[in-house]
Amino acid sequence: MTKRREFIKTTALGTAGITIGGLGLDARTYSGIRGANDRINMALIGIRNQGAEHINEWCALRKSHNVELTTLCDTDERLFGPKSKTVAEKTGRKPKTEWDLLKVLEDPETDAVSIVTPNHWHALATIWACQAGKHVYVEKPASHNIFEGRKMVEAARKYGVFVQVGHNNRSSDNVIEAIEFLHGGGIGDIYMARGLCFKARDSYGLAKDSAAPAAFHYDRWLGPAPWRPYNEKRSHYSWHWYWDTGNGDTGNQGPHQFDIARWGLNKHEHPVSVFSTGGIYGFRKDESAPGTEIRGTMVYGDVETYGDSKTSQETPNIQTSSFMYNDGTILEFETRGRYTNREGKSEIEIGNVFYGTEGYLEINAETWNAFRKHEKEPFAGSKAPVKGAWGNHFANFLEALRAGKQEMLNCDINEGVYSAALVHLANISYKLGRSLRFINGYEKFANDPEADTLLSRDYRSPYIVPREV
Repeated sequence: MTKRREFIKTTALGTAGITIGGLGLDARTYSGIRGANDRINMALIGIRNQGAEHINEWCALRKSHNVELTTLCDTDERLFGPKSKTVAEKTGRKPKTEWDLLKVLEDPETDAVSIVTPNHWHALATIWACQAGKHVYVEKPASHNIFEGRKMVEAARKYGVFVQVGHNNRSSDNVIEAIEFLHGGGIGDIYMARGLCFKARDSYGLAKDSAAPAAFHYDRWLGPAPWRPYNEKRSHYSWHWYWDTGNGDTGNQGPHQFDIARWGLNKHEHPVSVFSTGGIYGFRKDESAPGTEIRGTMVYGDVETYGDSKTSQETPNIQTSSFMYNDGTILEFETRGRYTNREGKSEIEIGNVFYGTEGYLEINAETWNAFRKHEKEPFAGSKAPVKGAWGNHFANFLEALRAGKQEMLNCDINEGVYSAALVHLANISYKLGRSLRFINGYEKFANDPEADTLLSRDYRSPYIVPREV
C-alpha cells in the first residue's frame, strides 16, 4: 500500500504516541512530503446546516483541486442517509459515515478535517485533529472562549499542521480590495470601525426536557459542555442561544463582521478595554394562554420560530459593544435581533463602516463604497462583477496545503482567534454588566479575578481542553 504523506515539510509526528484528550487515540506518524498531484482526502465533522454548505464546496472543488470528501461524521446518525446521497450525486462516490469523531481521526487515509460542529466543540475537535496530524478547516468563531483559542494556536504550531478559520470574507476579492484601499490611506487615518449584525429573529420558543432521539449520540454532542437533560430547544441549531454551547448572534453572524472590522483597523492585538450592554427584547415575558399559541414557522436550521412568544433563550438579541485599542482606535459592534432600520448610504443590515479623517467607507456584503468628507456620492468602490467568497476560501485552504506554505492561508488560526476574542470579551462584559480592562500580552483582565474566571470554563470529563496540548 502506498504510504500516506504529509502536506508540509515537517518532521514526523508522535514518535512516542500522542494520546488525544486522554481517550487513547494515538497520533499517526507519516513519512515524506505530499506531492503536488496527490489527492487530499477530507472528512467533514458536522453535516447539518452549515455542514451542507461545506459538502457543496468540497464537492465542487473535487476536480479542480483534487480533493475527495471521503467521510461524513455527525453525532446525529439520522443525517447520514440524505447527506451521503448528496455527496454521491455530486461526486459519484458514496462517503463513509461515522458518528465517533475519534474514529475519524484514527483513519490514516484522512488528510484533513472540516469542522462544522457547534461552537463549544470547535477547540477540542481542532486540538485532537492537530494531535492526530490532520490539517483543519474550522468554522467561526474559532473558539467558544478565549483560553481555547490560545490552545488552538499552540496545537497548530506544535504539530506543524495548517488550521484555517472560516472567515470567508478574507478570500473575497472585493473585500480584500476594500481593506487594501483602507490600509493605503483611502479615507485618511482610520479612527473607528463599526460592525453591524442586524438579523431579525423570532422567538425559538419553549420545550420540556425529554429523551434524546435514539439515533442522536447526545452525550458526545454535549462533549465539553456541562451535563443537562436533552431539550430540543437547546440542541440542533438552537444551541446558538445558550451559553453552554453558543455565543449568541454576536458570536454567530457577528464573527464575520468583527473580523472585517479588526482587519480594516489593521489590529493584530487585543483591545485594552471593552463595554457591552443589551438584553432580550421584543418577546413576551409570560407563556401564551392555551389556544392562543403562535403557530410555528420553519426557518433556517430546520427549526421553528414563534413570533414574539416567550423563549428560554439565554443570549441577548440586542447587544451593543464598544472596544478601544491601546492607540485610542475604537471598534463598535451592534447586534440587533428584532425589527430595525438599515444603516448607511448602502442600507447595511450585515456589514461594516469605517471612519477616517478624510471620509468613510461602507462594506455591504461584498460590495464597498467610499465617501469623501461631506460628499453624498461615492468616489471609489467595488468593481463588477462581484465574486463569491465561499469557494475561494475553501480553495485557498487546499492551495496552501499543496504549496506547503502557511503564509498562504487567508485566515490562519491566529487571525481567527483574535477575531473570536472580540466576541468573547463583549459577552464577558455583558454578563458582568460593567466595563473591563484587558491586558494584551497576558490575555487576562486587569485586577479582576471574577472576569478572569470567564476566560475559560469548567470542562466535563473526559472532554477537557488541555493546558498542555
